[in-house]
Amino acid sequence: MGLFDKKDDKPGASGATPGGGKDLAQLRHKYDPVIRFMHQSGVVVQTVDLAGGKLRIRAEAPSEAVKNKVWDQIKAVDPSYGDLSAEITVGAGAGPGAGAAAAGGTYTVQKGDTLSKISKQYYGDANQYNRIFDANRDQLNDADKIRPGQVLKIPR
Repeated sequence: MGLFDKKDDKPGASGATPGGGKDLAQLRHKYDPVIRFMHQSGVVVQTVDLAGGKLRIRAEAPSEAVKNKVWDQIKAVDPSYGDLSAEITVGAGAGPGAGAAAAGGTYTVQKGDTLSKISKQYYGDANQYNRIFDANRDQLNDADKIRPGQVLKIPR
């Protein structure tokens, strides 16, 4: 293993791009627990992209309490979160039942995911995968060909 093959999970270590920042895939992987928590908590994730060398997450939480819990999750991943820009708002009519369950929301595809697996997670029925496929025809041509990092719309 050569000098540049070294794997180190410390902040600022391996995976730096020539400009000194990390690439989108590495940052998504780092903050994946936060994004998963957001989906589970009814937060509508609007955007996950790279801006200025930082992972940018834009989302709408169903309540101030959930928003604060998201920030707790972010700080648990990286107390300084210097490689993250998060814009988390609270929905105008936010109440206990608001959020991803009501508005649909999004899901970031992980390695090993299938539309059936995602369907089972959101609807309790793997056979409902066509609902997700139909909502994402703008980026999917084949229900069997999804890629890690894709952000899929999840209809209610």
